Amino acid sequence: MRSVRRCSRTGCINPAVATLTYAYADSTAVVGPLATYSEPHSYDLCEEHAMRLTVPRGWEVVRHEGEFAAPEPSVDDLTALAEAVREAGRADRPVERADTGPGAVRRGHLRVLPDPVED
Repeated sequence: MRSVRRCSRTGCINPAVATLTYAYADSTAVVGPLATYSEPHSYDLCEEHAMRLTVPRGWEVVRHEGEFAAPEPSVDDLTALAEAVREAGRADRPVERADTGPGAVRRGHLRVLPDPVED
């Protein structure tokens, strides 16, 4: 299931509607519609940050003409969600237990290790 992608700007929790990509050789920043997949060298931006983007002196911004729209959920997303719920509810689903090792106590997602033996 695809989760809602958020704006890459620090502290921003708005949903992403645009993708920012840099063309360093051309000193250009390209702001376009939200890419289908999150790429390692691009940034997802909310509408506010996509419209207010500024670049260093000597650089150019190529911006998408028109409005940025949030992606609509697809049939694939709904199918993936239904299958995840079905899988989580299976009675025969194997439960994984972490091996805590000798002397270790498991508390939630943390482990408490015994003190090393002192001489």
